[in-house]
Amino acid sequence: MPIAAAAPPESVPVFSGFDYVRIDEARHRAYAAHTASKRLLIVDTTSGKVTGQVDVGPMHGVVVDPATGYVFTGNGTDRSVSKVDPVAMTVLATVDVPGDVDAIAYDPGLHRIYADQDNGGHVYVIDGTTMKQTATITMPSEDLESPWVDGNTHAFFQNLADATAYAIVDPQTLKITKVVKTPQLKNNHPLLYLPVSNVVLVGGKNAILSAYTPGGEHLGDVAVQPGVDQCNTGATGAVAACAGNGIVTVVKMDGKTPVVVGKIDTGKDISHVGIDESTGDLWVVWSDATGDYVQRLHWSP
Repeated sequence: MPIAAAAPPESVPVFSGFDYVRIDEARHRAYAAHTASKRLLIVDTTSGKVTGQVDVGPMHGVVVDPATGYVFTGNGTDRSVSKVDPVAMTVLATVDVPGDVDAIAYDPGLHRIYADQDNGGHVYVIDGTTMKQTATITMPSEDLESPWVDGNTHAFFQNLADATAYAIVDPQTLKITKVVKTPQLKNNHPLLYLPVSNVVLVGGKNAILSAYTPGGEHLGDVAVQPGVDQCNTGATGAVAACAGNGIVTVVKMDGKTPVVVGKIDTGKDISHVGIDESTGDLWVVWSDATGDYVQRLHWSP
């Protein structure tokens, strides 16, 4: 069940430095935070070509509204979140928040954006329709990573890197209902929810990915690459693609146990990945001394 390069790397106008990646399977687009360029990168996943970049600020987080195709961006030290029309390549609205923004999550059922503070302990809650901040959630951590939403129950999960834990937040009260300790992990980083298997996957920089029930019961672990950074899933939510230390892996659940079902060592400085589950394509971005690049990989189940 290998992962292999499906096309040569595509050059991106050079400004250097990427962060989170997301895929819109329905509209055949890949998005990446081209942080140092202060732009949202847009790629046509059919042709593999870069179609443009939208100036939003030094962004980190990116999510897609599946209903409209609009893209939300977390704009780093600009302390804002933007709504972008990727077809017109224009910023439709921007809301300021009190702190720097890292990763963001989106609940399409509630039209709600969660933006976690970079180097701080707050999550900013934003109405994605009005683009107004509606609440602030205080977390028991100053190092927040990889927020995610369970689209069925609307529960919100926030990784707490320096607390060796993650938090579960009630969507109605916006209060933390449980802090789940993850002692087997070090420096928690990736987190995502897989609806097909109804599990939360949480990863540590110490090369372990752990599965939990939505309520926080530990199910099992699997060894992945050291320094694992972003894990992502597609529209179905059956598998997770994880990147870090130049290695890309695909993980799925085998009963209550996570297992690696695909792996490639790219030899590049790759930390972020998106997956199109309908095609098996994986999209990665990286920067090196020769330039900035996006590339299509392919996983064969």
